[in-house]
Amino acid sequence: MTASGETGTLDLGALEAITDAVEAGHGLPEVVRAAARALDASLVLIDRSSAVLAVAARSSADERALMTDASGVATHELRVGDAFVGRLRLRGRSGGPSPALLRLVTTLIASEVERVRAPERASEAAQEAFLRAVLHRHVTDRGDIVARAAELGIELERGAAVIVVRAHHFAPAEDDWRIRVLVAAERAARAAAPGAIAAIDAPTSDTAGQVLVLGPAGGDPETRRTAEAVARELRATLHGFTFAVGYSRVAYDPVDLYRAGNEALLAANVAEARPTGEETAADGPSVLAFEATGAYRLLLPAMSEDPGELQRFYAETVAPLVAYDEQYETDLVQTLETFLECDGNVANTAQRLFTYRHTIRYRLERVRDLCGLDVGSTDGREKLGLGLKAMRVLGIAAPRGPATERGAGAGRVPRGARER
Repeated sequence: MTASGETGTLDLGALEAITDAVEAGHGLPEVVRAAARALDASLVLIDRSSAVLAVAARSSADERALMTDASGVATHELRVGDAFVGRLRLRGRSGGPSPALLRLVTTLIASEVERVRAPERASEAAQEAFLRAVLHRHVTDRGDIVARAAELGIELERGAAVIVVRAHHFAPAEDDWRIRVLVAAERAARAAAPGAIAAIDAPTSDTAGQVLVLGPAGGDPETRRTAEAVARELRATLHGFTFAVGYSRVAYDPVDLYRAGNEALLAANVAEARPTGEETAADGPSVLAFEATGAYRLLLPAMSEDPGELQRFYAETVAPLVAYDEQYETDLVQTLETFLECDGNVANTAQRLFTYRHTIRYRLERVRDLCGLDVGSTDGREKLGLGLKAMRVLGIAAPRGPATERGAGAGRVPRGARER
């Protein structure tokens, strides 16, 4: 039986086959096959984490075409209310389906995806609630922490550690990219440390996201292996992103998980600021242990107990440089950091930054004018160095851009003015 309307002809028999598959509980593959027959199209169903749930294609070549932007392939978002649950990629076999039929079919499939994935959604929500409660110190009782962890299948008897993954996309990314980061990080963490759990933390900006991982660990080497496994998985499966991975020491007392979370966050902040260790920005995510953060460790109590004081110190030292760099696309922060790393040697700083000593001196004068601190004095260098560390600990990224301040010539000095 069919019903006709302005939008085309609806095959009610085909729709009935879809509803029968849903009511019988045959699963998403059978539902998608019935939908493919109703739409006279090849289909691929993808969930919100970009995992393929079901395929109804005529051949492997047809399936490959559906997974790319081949001619004739259309992508339709699946939503239940305001919640995004996945995508349906469609390639018509004899013209496109009517809009009314397509809307009915996508609504049925979206509802089935949400029903099938409801237990998983509940588990994700429980993991997120537990991690936030522990790492933000909303739950401090040892017995409560152990009991809630056991409900999620994670044992804390041997100890546990926290890993923080910081992700930034530098190429156009789909709206669900944070979920893809979560899925990849959790998959790798569970493979390396069975029982590990993960959750998305609040995004730091439109292009940045953060994932928290809590995994059982009997020692620091186990945590290091898990963190490296997460970094490798991110590099292998997600492109167009930069990552920083920081990990804590092992917390043998569940009450210390709050401290471990702050350690991992500090390590991720430092790793994000400057690649450290064997991996660099060129060949993969930067992985950094809390114990390898050096003098930054001294600022952890301030970050944990009184971040306001740390914020005030940052505001009194290098914050004007960050604001100036952001407004004028200059390189004062990078120049100051490199100058301090070079022990105050202007020539070495110029060599590291591929510019001229005249330009470095000009920028350092601007630092003094903006901050009121002179890099020529020991006190000035110490305060500016601590200000830079406070910036990293607080997770404030230094602006990067070509120097365009007046007189610097975008970081270049005319040949005639070059110092000899």
